[in-house]
Amino acid sequence: MVKEISLVKFVINQTNAGSSKVAPVKNFVLPKPSSIESLRNRGLFFFPLPVVFSYFRPQQTTYMKIEIVAYNIDSALKAQEGGADRIELCDSPGDGGTTPSHGTIEVIRQHLNIDVFVMIRPRGGDFHYNSYEYHAMKRDILQCQKLSVDGVVFGILNPDGTIDKKRCRELIEKARPLKVTCHRAFDMTRDPFEALEDCIEVGFDRILTSGQQPKALQGADLIGELIKRAAGRIAIMPGSGVNEETVQDIVRKSGAREIHSAAVAYTTSTMEYKNLAIAGMGSEEGSEFKLRTVDPQIVRNLRTLAEKV
Repeated sequence: MVKEISLVKFVINQTNAGSSKVAPVKNFVLPKPSSIESLRNRGLFFFPLPVVFSYFRPQQTTYMKIEIVAYNIDSALKAQEGGADRIELCDSPGDGGTTPSHGTIEVIRQHLNIDVFVMIRPRGGDFHYNSYEYHAMKRDILQCQKLSVDGVVFGILNPDGTIDKKRCRELIEKARPLKVTCHRAFDMTRDPFEALEDCIEVGFDRILTSGQQPKALQGADLIGELIKRAAGRIAIMPGSGVNEETVQDIVRKSGAREIHSAAVAYTTSTMEYKNLAIAGMGSEEGSEFKLRTVDPQIVRNLRTLAEKV
């Protein structure tokens, strides 16, 4: 395992004459000597070297970034409760995720202090868009910037199965300074290594992928090869079928340091009256009285399991 050194910092509070309170703070990076004096002036005190080294201790650097896909407000709140680092906010789980309403984005942004990445996808189906759909994507990105989200998620393909570099580059430039993830449009490209270089070239920060297979466990070997070839130029994040049963094998085989999961759970409708003649307004039979959410404990379990690898 890679190790890092954590230094315990002590903040001296001398508000009471003749007394000092010492508070340890973890994961503090030792400043350069030239900046120590200015830090002392702000109330930070550093012990002499022999004392400082007595507080060094090795620490595992196995932190795993956890992104949870959230399809509604409750899911977003539960993802944060479970300790997720980031949510991918979507609508329409039956389509694999489309752009959520601006009202939903605004409410979630106001109540979450973790990163909020928003899906920019005007419809389900393939990832080749006409000019009207492309314009809608640009407008949705503008609204996301106004609502102060942290990132957006999209992908556009050419009919031949390559990344549409022109349109993706334009959207990325329009989205900055937000972070930008290429979603699983990547998994529908004709050549994953060509697509990897294209994503890097146009400026994506991250690729969400199942390794061009239905589930990430099946594509874990390819995901691992993508991570090697990326060599730190872009983040590669496994997604699809990442759960408590599969996460360790996916991380072990791929070497990924970020994972994407639904951590899905269902709650029962609170409706007292139920018209049993209509089991679901959508295509899923029985869905009318079954509400999708996120299980915070699954989120915690995913982190624990992934960080043990």
